[in-house]
Amino acid sequence: MPVPAAALTTKRVSQPVLIDLPYTPLAKKVLPAGRPREWYVNHNRRLKAMRLAIALLDSGVFLPNQATNSRIRSMAEEVGIHPPSDITCHMVRALMRYSR
Repeated sequence: MPVPAAALTTKRVSQPVLIDLPYTPLAKKVLPAGRPREWYVNHNRRLKAMRLAIALLDSGVFLPNQATNSRIRSMAEEVGIHPPSDITCHMVRALMRYSR
């Protein structure tokens, strides 16, 4: 049986409660042995780029052209990461480009 439109009421949805939990980093795993050194360098560079891209997105930098090398390096300083190279900065922008 249809309900008349006047009888329908809008229901207020309460905002979700955000709980500020302490940050607990994931347990580090041992990297596989026997790979060429370049593999380890690229692996660590990708991890650093991912951390920086997430930090920039969380801080409100959503477009890759907003993420200049100096902005990425200042974010690295805020987060407590060693300053990234130009290659890592390029990777950060590439990750941001594909995060849309």
